[in-house]
Amino acid sequence: MSVQDQRLLEPMQRWSHVTMMEGPISTSFSLSVLVPVYNERYLVEPSLRRLLALQDPIIHSMEVIVVDDCSTDGSREILQQIASEDDRVVLLRHERNMGKGAALRTALEKATGEISIVHDSDLEYNPADIPLLLKPFATESADAVFGSRYLSSHYRRALMFRHTLSNKALTFLANIFTDLNLSDIETCYKAIRTPLFQSIPLRHNDFRFEIEIAFKLAKRRARIFEAPISYLARSYQEGKKIGHKDIWLALSAILHFWFIDDIYKEDQYGSQILASLEKARRFNLWMGQTLAPYVGDRVLEIGSGIGTLTGQFIPRELYLASDINPSYLSYLRSYSVGKPYLRVRHIDAGVPGDFASTEGQFDTVLMVNVLEHVPNEQITLENIKSSLMPGGRAVILVPQHPALYGTLDHALDHRERYTPQSLRQGLEQAGFQVERIFDFNRFSVPGWWFNGKVLKRKTFSPVQLKVLQMLMPVLRRLDPILPWGGLSLIAVATKPQA
Repeated sequence: MSVQDQRLLEPMQRWSHVTMMEGPISTSFSLSVLVPVYNERYLVEPSLRRLLALQDPIIHSMEVIVVDDCSTDGSREILQQIASEDDRVVLLRHERNMGKGAALRTALEKATGEISIVHDSDLEYNPADIPLLLKPFATESADAVFGSRYLSSHYRRALMFRHTLSNKALTFLANIFTDLNLSDIETCYKAIRTPLFQSIPLRHNDFRFEIEIAFKLAKRRARIFEAPISYLARSYQEGKKIGHKDIWLALSAILHFWFIDDIYKEDQYGSQILASLEKARRFNLWMGQTLAPYVGDRVLEIGSGIGTLTGQFIPRELYLASDINPSYLSYLRSYSVGKPYLRVRHIDAGVPGDFASTEGQFDTVLMVNVLEHVPNEQITLENIKSSLMPGGRAVILVPQHPALYGTLDHALDHRERYTPQSLRQGLEQAGFQVERIFDFNRFSVPGWWFNGKVLKRKTFSPVQLKVLQMLMPVLRRLDPILPWGGLSLIAVATKPQA
């Protein structure tokens, strides 16, 4: 590693790269255990007592968030007694029965641990397995770990055949639509990094939660692992609540969550809107191919998102992916595991201090759909220029046509839409030499005008995006001959040698 690379690496908040070697776990976590309870008076106390007795070096603190889903059998009084005895127990209550998914949503709002895990209150699952579920977070930088009742272990109890067959069929279908290879999608034990868990909108109140969270984690490109767990199945006579109706609901959920991309809660970064654009895979591939001739070997990407372009341009001698969205940064850090050339860092394009130690380190700064968001364009351009070597290039994509500014731009927090003249003027004022400015994506102009100026939409239609994806091969060929300017402008500008 060069001295310059060492200078760049020191201030970074590097994600801990890991090895596949077995060894003592040196990382411990704060844990939030989410426990939905409904009419379990005979089992809930031993279940919680066993959970509260759990001790392991990988757990440095634990909170147990119990949601009484309007029990009517005396469970509430038992829960109140346990909560009064142990200050680690947070007791919440629904005034009407709403279902497992709703109870977990309520519990998750109060979770403060680094990792949250779902625990049922019926003694079917053993808390002694929880440390094994946490191990991949320490050794593999996992985003989520599912406890599997069917993975190989030293021993496994023979389970109900029909129930097992139904579960395996659901898991098989879910794997087809998510392109995962899970062995047990209906497992209760799902451990997920809390910020990631809290950023996902959970819509269903019932047992469809199991399908929903698996699909949304897959669409968020989370690093999902499985770990073997024990399972003490109870019969329907003993109070098992999931039934044949839930199988049909799960099947409908598989189709629903395959088609609907509802994977981000609304936030200040517009994640839910940007995520829909990132699903246009062929469009993003076209964009990457257009930018690729101008990308060098040492790249700083401002506003990497979930790595839509990053994945097209690596490996490189050095690639620094940056963003300000915590959800995106978390994904990028997981994505960087096993890629020593790929580094991840929080960089706000408008904050000079965020560029500390990057001075003169890169031959390319790539900034796509960022400049229109920053409050001070000149500070941002001066920041990226400081990161470039003499002769290095800034490759910048911005929205074009001020007359198109509408509700979509407002929802995306666009400060303005550019003209070639205003973009050139800003670059030259910052001291860049402009090599070229050219149009990109002419065919989307009518659609943007219609959605943002006529229909006044604030998001993109999933149907329109799927049609765009389907027609991309034809639209790419038509694009150069369309008689109007592109929806976007691409500028290639050079930092002077002197």
